[in-house]
Amino acid sequence: MNKLRYMLLIFSLAVLSFGIGWMSHSSVAMPEVQKQKKNSVLERIKKRGLLNVVLLNAPSTYVIGADGPQGFEYDLLKSYADHLGVDLNITAAHTVKEALVLSQRKDIDITSASLAKTDKRKKMYNFGPSYFEVQEQVICNRDMLRTNNFPRSVEDLAGLSIMVGADTSYIETLRNLQDDGYDINVTVSPDDSTEELLQMVANHTIDCSVADSNIYSINLRYFPNIAMAFSVSRREQLAWILPKNSLKLKVDMYSWLNDYNQKGLMAQLKDHYYGYILFFDYYNTKMFYKRMKSRLPKYKKYFIQAAKKYGIPWTLLAAVSYQESHWNPRAKSFTGVRGLMMLTRKTARILGVKNRLNPQQSVNGGARHLKEMIRHIPPSIKDENRLKFALAAYNIGYGHIKDARKLTKKLGLNENVWNDLKTVLPLLSHKKYYRNLQYGYARGEEPVKYVESIYNYRDILEKKNGELVTP
Repeated sequence: MNKLRYMLLIFSLAVLSFGIGWMSHSSVAMPEVQKQKKNSVLERIKKRGLLNVVLLNAPSTYVIGADGPQGFEYDLLKSYADHLGVDLNITAAHTVKEALVLSQRKDIDITSASLAKTDKRKKMYNFGPSYFEVQEQVICNRDMLRTNNFPRSVEDLAGLSIMVGADTSYIETLRNLQDDGYDINVTVSPDDSTEELLQMVANHTIDCSVADSNIYSINLRYFPNIAMAFSVSRREQLAWILPKNSLKLKVDMYSWLNDYNQKGLMAQLKDHYYGYILFFDYYNTKMFYKRMKSRLPKYKKYFIQAAKKYGIPWTLLAAVSYQESHWNPRAKSFTGVRGLMMLTRKTARILGVKNRLNPQQSVNGGARHLKEMIRHIPPSIKDENRLKFALAAYNIGYGHIKDARKLTKKLGLNENVWNDLKTVLPLLSHKKYYRNLQYGYARGEEPVKYVESIYNYRDILEKKNGELVTP
């Protein structure tokens, strides 16, 4: 009996000792767990009121233009910061290598550098949700087409000078091809960005480089002498790098991105930055660059004067003028419109333009006309959409834009968004649709091409005239 009591006493002491130890550990561990929960990356961002982001300074991601910061990834990040109710705080990187180094800082919440989620990177970094799909493409100098050494396959890369940036996914792809036995002479640049390397290709300092399809598309209008040879990878997903142990941030980001897509905002953003690609014309772009040097300097001051008077960027007015007349002050169409801004006789009279062939009068009249178009656009049409609607009205007439908006709404689309309207405008040339519209038939494809071309020319002007600056 005494032995049984002794064993029960020992067992009770053991249980008591364990309980005291567990409670002691819990008193330390539980606050730590609670502290981690309270101080998650997402909650720290909200508490400080800032989203700290490393952002690659490049046309495909982030630049500072005439109207402030812009770029596909900048706009996307700004939307996410607005969703969180915080300000966006940017640390600019100039190469992918630099961005990846900066991503290791403890105060950085997101690293955005048009980064593909390669197998190697997924082992090294914590990626958020995918937001864009790309392919790696070999980009070469267009003049090589004339010398018959323009590559059409990986085998054709033998003997060509190829350069890519350090720590990019491109060097990983090329090294794998070398391991497979392909003869590829590749040099790695630690300092040059992908955009700088594409410029080197355009100048034929090197034969080829490699770039993601979105980066090539953005830069094609700035370097028209480059051309895509072939794709060298499967489709890859772009994503942002997040800090480790940032599950709440990742979950919130997935939810936000899904909502962003569902609302059609991602489609609008892609259209804004990449819509012009469908209308890219190598010859016209080359001629535009030539006329920037030979014709624009004669009339630039008039665009600047009108821009100050009417509050419209001079680069946009110049782009409209080029689209209308190729900066030819004596231009004339078969319908009788004339001058730098191609005004009709009736419109010129209303605007007080006495001589349509006078460059200053024409530019001033065209700027005033566009300003009036912008004022006519209903207040329900916001931001960049207002200007695109106004440009389309400048081209086709406001009546047809009203018809197109009504048809857009009837078809279940958003009549206040350019991305939806431009899909409907071409229907104005189909009897099935225009016979029931107030203003009838219109060549609806023209204003779509018109707006996209103007934005293309405007972006080139801003880039080449130094209005896209390094932060």
